[in-house]
Amino acid sequence: MRLNDLYPFPEERKSRKRVGRGAGSGLGGTSGKGHKGQNARAGGGVRPGFEGGQMPLQRRLPKRGFKNYLFKVTFEVVNLDRLQAAFGDQKEITLEDIYDRGLCRFGAPVKILGDGEVTGALTVEAHRFSSSAIDKIRKAGGEVKELCADVLCDCVCCEGEEAEPSSSEE
Repeated sequence: MRLNDLYPFPEERKSRKRVGRGAGSGLGGTSGKGHKGQNARAGGGVRPGFEGGQMPLQRRLPKRGFKNYLFKVTFEVVNLDRLQAAFGDQKEITLEDIYDRGLCRFGAPVKILGDGEVTGALTVEAHRFSSSAIDKIRKAGGEVKELCADVLCDCVCCEGEEAEPSSSEE
């Protein structure tokens, strides 16, 4: 059996409905839409959830919980192998360097993950690091600079400061 031998079963391919082609077709005259009314018109029908003027179910039921999407922080992830490929022999990698090389969207908070190997001593700057990334960078003789834990923070006290890495030391 090859890919060009595959075909769908006949009942799986539904044939097109040809309407308005005479009484003998079974779909002549009103084309299967009945007589007059909202659903017989072009573009007719009601929106999803509409119950004919009765208070719809989604409004009868109470609201529950809350959405925290306003404060959700999504990190752009960069693996060590991509860092190594993009920067090669460069010893210090800042957040601006990562943005400039197009490894992630500009201004997005960055998390470094530990997939791949580090060949030389690197100093890497990012908002978050996985524990495996910290281990690999430090074993290669490098240094980890974790930026302010609150990436939405604009406070003066955090400017230029580096936060302590959030994961375990060893």
